[in-house]
Amino acid sequence: MVLPSLDTLRGFVAAARLLNFTQAARSVTLTPAAFGQRIKQLEDQLGVALFARTTRSVRLTEAGIALLPFAEQCLRAAQEGARAARGENGPTPMELTLGTRHELGVSWLLPQLAPLASERPWLRLHLYFGSGPDLLLRVRTLEIDAAITSTRFNDPKLDAIRLHTERYAFVGAAKLLRRMKLRRDADAAAHTLLDASADLPLFRYWRDARGGGDRLRFAGYTYLGSIAAIHRRVREEAGVAVLPEYLVRKDLAAGRLVAVLSGVSPLDDYFRLVFRRDDPRRSVFESMATSLLKVPLR
Repeated sequence: MVLPSLDTLRGFVAAARLLNFTQAARSVTLTPAAFGQRIKQLEDQLGVALFARTTRSVRLTEAGIALLPFAEQCLRAAQEGARAARGENGPTPMELTLGTRHELGVSWLLPQLAPLASERPWLRLHLYFGSGPDLLLRVRTLEIDAAITSTRFNDPKLDAIRLHTERYAFVGAAKLLRRMKLRRDADAAAHTLLDASADLPLFRYWRDARGGGDRLRFAGYTYLGSIAAIHRRVREEAGVAVLPEYLVRKDLAAGRLVAVLSGVSPLDDYFRLVFRRDDPRRSVFESMATSLLKVPLR
């Protein structure tokens, strides 16, 4: 079905209001013949008669009466859309759900919600906390609008804007390392490696770095699912782990945690603001990324 154009609807509304085709044609700057042809085309498109005409009068049919409020609504919406595009009405209110992992959200993103809202009073932000793969899946399936994550992906449906560099440190509790050293490769046999899952997504930043490799043989492995849980268990002397440097910075400075095997510098990664490639709100995400970059990781 071919939809009527705005000009056609404008002509119909003029005729419906004036109930005079000559005056209606003049109001939309058409000749009476061209105007009559436009109304006939509209009736042909819809398959109904919109006007009952005689030599002395014009009146709306039931179909015309039914169409009129929707035609007027369509024209108002088009006018409002044009004004919005020109910025005459101010930004359109918008709600976004932004996903991130728990420790990053609490330490870095939450303090930025107030400034983001102050800069964009038309934007209401909601948060969702999850793991990296979960966040990417939810962005892809439109369950959340965007995510901040360092998880790598090659999904053609997703796009990303680079944010902060994320550096890593291989650490253990100072008390644990006083009891059981970890200065040589052989010392790993006395320690438990803590990581998020069995594929060792955090330890690989050390393993894949120059000088790293697969040479360490740990006494065991414990998988805790989240970086926040790993951080807590490392501080509780439950094992050693590779963790984001911003997360353990204060612990290292206070001497609660100590870097181990520091001859190897773990690889860097970076946070990304991830969203769907076909999302029409790209400009909003780009603006948010600019603001988020102003605040260092903490």
